[in-house]
Amino acid sequence: MTMDDIIGYVSGLDGVLALRPREGDGTPEIAWGDTFFYYSPDGSVPTNVQPFATIVTKDYPEDGSSRLDRPGFFRLNIADVSRSAVAQADADPSDEDVVFPHPVYGRMGWVSIVNPGERTDAVARELLEAGYRTARSRYERRASR
Repeated sequence: MTMDDIIGYVSGLDGVLALRPREGDGTPEIAWGDTFFYYSPDGSVPTNVQPFATIVTKDYPEDGSSRLDRPGFFRLNIADVSRSAVAQADADPSDEDVVFPHPVYGRMGWVSIVNPGERTDAVARELLEAGYRTARSRYERRASR
């Protein structure tokens, strides 16, 4: 799966906002080139809500373990609140096409895949759909209050 494959797939889900920060749009420079997925049927960036999935294209100051400074590397991160993923706890977070606990947010149920490929395509899609359903459910609960 390429980044464009993932963005197209998730953006095709009803009510998804794919936020893609770029230079000049007022977002912090560290976020430029990354993608953040929210359930937001009105298309606005939700406040006080975390994305249900992200794609990061570079190492962040507190997390360089996936070695995203290599050309063509990115990491898909997905909130797996049900903890249903078969994440390989002993996986090297720089290995490609392996589901592993997010290096920083794994304890909060996030899983990651560096350069998802043939081995993780199906599970990545399942996790993205599950994260989407959870985000949508939360949105609907908040809206009904």
